[in-house]
Amino acid sequence: MAKYLLLKHYRGAPASVNDVPMDQWTPEEVSAHVQFMDDFAARLETTGEYVDSQALSPAGTFVRYDGEGRPPVTDGPFAETKDLIAGWMVIDVETHERALELAGELSSAPGAGGKPIHEWLEVRPFYGVHPTITE
Repeated sequence: MAKYLLLKHYRGAPASVNDVPMDQWTPEEVSAHVQFMDDFAARLETTGEYVDSQALSPAGTFVRYDGEGRPPVTDGPFAETKDLIAGWMVIDVETHERALELAGELSSAPGAGGKPIHEWLEVRPFYGVHPTITE
């Protein structure tokens, strides 16, 4: 088994097909999207492939060590993840192909108008974990 991060983006990835920002969805559309995500995670729990997932708030602060007795630095030339990362799911699957299959399915979550978002998901193996390669 190998663990993969399925990373959902607000921005930074190519635009999805149904590219209506979530803050413009109706409450029913948001509920349908969240229900899809919950159902997807529950199904993966039954197969033993689900590890964890979280949606992220857009609030966030940069902090870094800047020397003894000095305050943290909270601004800089960094991409702000609060503007980029919407949430994530960690899966533990047998093959890289299975990770791609699940990411493709997760991409079909409903959005505005109840239609699939077809959003791009970033699929990344955990460092030090070598994906299974099949021919």
